[in-house]
Amino acid sequence: MSDNRLLPAAVVGGLLAVGFIGAGALIGQGVIHARAGDRTVTVRGLSERNVKADLAVLPLRFTASGDVLSEVQTKIDGDLALVRRFLTAQSYPAQAIELGRFEVADTRSREYAAQNGGPRFILAQTVIVRTNDVARVQATTRLLNDLVRQDVVLQDFQGPSYIFTKLNDVRPQMIAEDTAAARTGAEQFAKDSGTPLGPIRQATQGSFEILPRDGAAGDEAASIDKKIRVVTTITYSLK
Repeated sequence: MSDNRLLPAAVVGGLLAVGFIGAGALIGQGVIHARAGDRTVTVRGLSERNVKADLAVLPLRFTASGDVLSEVQTKIDGDLALVRRFLTAQSYPAQAIELGRFEVADTRSREYAAQNGGPRFILAQTVIVRTNDVARVQATTRLLNDLVRQDVVLQDFQGPSYIFTKLNDVRPQMIAEDTAAARTGAEQFAKDSGTPLGPIRQATQGSFEILPRDGAAGDEAASIDKKIRVVTTITYSLK
């Protein structure tokens, strides 16, 4: 004789299994939550796109030091000429090369400066390359040893920054894509629940993120290949 007390437990177990399966399906559809009381369903739509940087900025900061200011100035002027010659040899047009910040430090003029016998004057000059020829900048960074061999002291070199400037060109289509993805999830939920989908109650668009394309850790600006991502959250009425 079977024990009828086991039947409810089996039924509950089956319902829980169905519930877990249903929850997994909703997550796959992008459904965040659905409320039977106020007849709404909230979904997220995602759009991603791989792009390449179209602008490169390469700052080159070099220094010279010594105890006689005129001699240090002569050295920094000579280094500037070498840097310009190097960049011209890399086929950069004149308008792509900008003269940046010029710095002068007198280590003896600082209050309570340590008298350690170091050079009195330190001069620094920055030259900035700004160009849409991203591949050329990438190649230039591999040749910077040529400047070092000519006794040009590069300091604080962080590498070039690669920038994607055409976000406004892809923004409308990406918004359309993630909005469509959100609606697809809402429509599937409405179909599965046997409830017609109503109009949009509320919509929130997240900010556009620009990330390294391959998800590698590090500075996004150091990556030529990038990924753009945007998420939109939409609440629909259920009829």
